[in-house]
Amino acid sequence: MDFDIADASLAPLGRQRIDWAESHMGVLRAIRERFERSRPLEGLTVAACLHITTETANLLRTLKAGGADVVACASNPLSTQDDVAASLVEHDGIAVFAIRAEDSDTYWAHMDAVLDARPQITMDDGCDLVSRLHAMRPDQVGHVIAGTEETTTGVIRLRAMEADSALRYPIVAVNDANTKHMFDNRYGTGQSTLDGIIRATNVLLAGKRVVVAGYGYCGKGVASRARGMGAQVIVTEVEPLAALEAVMDGFRVEPMEEAAGEGDIFVTVTGNRDVLRAEHFALMRDGAILANSGHFDIEIDLKALAESTGSERRREVRPLVEEYLYPAPEGDRRILVVAEGRLVNLGAAEGHPAAVMDMSFANQALVAEWLMGDGKGINPGVHAVPPAIDSEVARLKLGTEGIRIDTLTDRQREYLASWSTGT
Repeated sequence: MDFDIADASLAPLGRQRIDWAESHMGVLRAIRERFERSRPLEGLTVAACLHITTETANLLRTLKAGGADVVACASNPLSTQDDVAASLVEHDGIAVFAIRAEDSDTYWAHMDAVLDARPQITMDDGCDLVSRLHAMRPDQVGHVIAGTEETTTGVIRLRAMEADSALRYPIVAVNDANTKHMFDNRYGTGQSTLDGIIRATNVLLAGKRVVVAGYGYCGKGVASRARGMGAQVIVTEVEPLAALEAVMDGFRVEPMEEAAGEGDIFVTVTGNRDVLRAEHFALMRDGAILANSGHFDIEIDLKALAESTGSERRREVRPLVEEYLYPAPEGDRRILVVAEGRLVNLGAAEGHPAAVMDMSFANQALVAEWLMGDGKGINPGVHAVPPAIDSEVARLKLGTEGIRIDTLTDRQREYLASWSTGT
């Protein structure tokens, strides 16, 4: 088996941490037990371009239990947990091509190594795998049956491909499942983003002015968790509806050009580029902390920041925290960037808690099964997760938590199905 990892001797630690995550992933564990019996993915090669974490490991093990030949690479150069990669190779026989902090050339070489396996199913986190496949290996696209996408950013890119008639096989937007974005994006991102910032900087959030750029589900999670820890939260937005929702949720909403001079901590969660840029850096207070929780490291314009300060005025002041000395008439101001502007929750922490990733990855596993069954043969394009899968994940999650809910009576079902009963 071909693979490329940092250190095979880390495998025992990886197995220990993978098992810990599994103990909090009851839904995925139940699916794996069923997959071991039914083998719905028998004979398929699945290529997963995902964050190589303990939670992802349990998804990959579930896919293998279902009969798939699994190969995996990292969807972000800074998110790989090297002990997890080692355990997947050594204990599970899963080919992994991922090394934490790998350079750009290695990142793309690892993706190519995964594509060399000629997968029939792709699982992407950000659309890099899919876009590279279409751009660099068009002759191989016809070999792919279908795929899934895990992130908001990836779905945005896929819809752009679809609009350009460039997407040549069907991909299910797992990110858009209610049991994914309503929980993973909001509760997972909200907690893990602040966890990453706090681990890296040891900053006290209480009393700080936290600027959250973007009020989608991820932004909602960050804003609510920051407020819960005593921060004064300012939201910036470009969408009127999202901005109005933030106002009615009790947050201040203003343009970044105003918020830039007020914030102590800035968190970007938009899925777009250059959210924090040169004109904003010029307004920031001394000691401003910048962190990104969007998928790609383009939300903070670090090139513009570096050009404004100069390489000799940039240094690491803590692990994963770089200080840029920004020149100003009143004296240099420090601007601090966490985790190189990459995903702060994975670059400076461990990512989302296993309990919330349980639902996200349960969707991935069940959608893969559906694509080989009732969903086989769907047209190229971006597709929604079938509502039955969404509902099944929620049902299983409630069961693993020991929570029971009501059921409709026959009379209630009859009423809901009728149009003739009035007041």
